[in-house]
Amino acid sequence: MTVGKRRRGLTVASALLGGVLVLSACSGGGDDASGNDSGNDSSQSKVDEAAAKKSSEAQITITPKDGSDNASINNSAAVTVSKGTLTDVTMTTAAGTEVSGQISADKLSWKPSAQLERSTTYKLTAEAKDSEGRVAHENASFTTVSPSNSFIGTFTPDDGTTVGVGMPVSINFDKAITNKAAVQKGITVSTTSGQEVVCHWFNANRMDCRPDKYWTENSTVTLKLALDGVEGADGVYGVQQKTVTFKIGRNQVSYVDAKTKQMKITHNGTTIKTIPISAGSPENKTYEGIMVMSEKFKETRMNGATVGFTDDDGKGEYDIKDVPHAIRLTNSGTFVHGNYWGAKSIFGSVNTSHGCVGLSDTKGANDKGTAGYWFYNNSILGDVVVVQNTGDKTVAPDNGLNGWNMSWADWKAGSAL
Repeated sequence: MTVGKRRRGLTVASALLGGVLVLSACSGGGDDASGNDSGNDSSQSKVDEAAAKKSSEAQITITPKDGSDNASINNSAAVTVSKGTLTDVTMTTAAGTEVSGQISADKLSWKPSAQLERSTTYKLTAEAKDSEGRVAHENASFTTVSPSNSFIGTFTPDDGTTVGVGMPVSINFDKAITNKAAVQKGITVSTTSGQEVVCHWFNANRMDCRPDKYWTENSTVTLKLALDGVEGADGVYGVQQKTVTFKIGRNQVSYVDAKTKQMKITHNGTTIKTIPISAGSPENKTYEGIMVMSEKFKETRMNGATVGFTDDDGKGEYDIKDVPHAIRLTNSGTFVHGNYWGAKSIFGSVNTSHGCVGLSDTKGANDKGTAGYWFYNNSILGDVVVVQNTGDKTVAPDNGLNGWNMSWADWKAGSAL
């Protein structure tokens, strides 16, 4: 080997050796015989063990998960703990407003005291202790479902009311429902009478529920809305979780005969009173069919312009600001009401109205001796009025609460289930 070759070889060897030394240094141990490797592992284990001993065993769970959106306004903000007890829970809005809540008696859970608001961000901070007194903490933030991504149903009748035998459960949704089956599954209507109750969709926003025949008098009806989290349309979820009960009163059905111009009021088929009436004139006939009382007004204004009865100047053919004892039968403006402006002789003898059923009455709605006063005070929402012999068409089932004008077969065909 020449001197030049020998030098190049030594140079390569030195470089390789240097590389080994560098790699050994990075690995942190080399051939140190002092046992520092095992000593470091042992020290780290002791540190980890000591940290574990200082950590609380309490396990806090907050729902919904941190960062959630479209959270329920009913079932969100639940805090639970295992292997410990809750010592403090604080919930605030993003603006800093505190939300009241209560830790359970066993200190294992917490929930807010009231329903949350829609489209609101909430922050939760929870603290718990284990059996050794060691403290654990958990935090979460979430946003509830927004109005644009949620739907609610406005229902009738109201909770705790007593209504007539014709009152259906009617629910109007504030968003169009495309997944009708899912929504209908979340709604149940039952009655102590044992009658079968079926729900019928009139359109994407309205669903009514009723039995085949009128409700049984003195029974109790229960409506349960379990719509929280139910997807009614693409990206639109229900938020209601509610139970409503109402009672059915006596069985009162009134029969208006436009031909005889008499109204017969019955209880369980027995006539208790007959009242002379004035129905719609030949030019403005009253709808025929089964109609349900949906609103009552001791006095109200009736303006013909609101229902299409106008003069050439566009003003209403009539505008009476104090119509007494008015009871609504249709959304389109059919009422049974008192009439003080017509001659007393028209009642029972001639049909003169614009489509309503008029009863003799006195201005001011305080005359107890009038037919209008008696009928108003002896009627409740949900009572039935059957109008006959007017010569007009049958009222549409969705014009008011008048689904009784639909056959049971057709009614059931409108169910999504």
